[in-house]
Amino acid sequence: MTTHCLTGLHEHHDVYSAQCPCRALLDLLANKWSALAIGALEDGPQRFGALQRLLKGVSPKVLTQTLRRLEDTGIVDRTIYPAVPLHVEYALTDLGHSAAVPLGLLRSWVEENIDRVAGVPGW
Repeated sequence: MTTHCLTGLHEHHDVYSAQCPCRALLDLLANKWSALAIGALEDGPQRFGALQRLLKGVSPKVLTQTLRRLEDTGIVDRTIYPAVPLHVEYALTDLGHSAAVPLGLLRSWVEENIDRVAGVPGW
């Protein structure tokens, strides 16, 4: 599926085209930790430590990199509250909430179908 490019940078968006900037956004959203972080933020803002506890197995370094990429693309807002120690919260933007819908469906599909895949040789 292709859509007209509203930025005027090229004629249309096509995720199958090697030069389309859609690929970078797809790469970000298809990343396991991005998909899980977005899901963890669906119910409201979270502090870093709370996110790390929810996303069992993510290292602080990877979580920091993931949150920075999500912030840089406008999917997550980072708010710093002046306190001692600093209080930082992460929250989904409107764009982030719109990404959460298909990612939530994907997470549900995975949970519903993992047993079917788990029996496949080599899995």
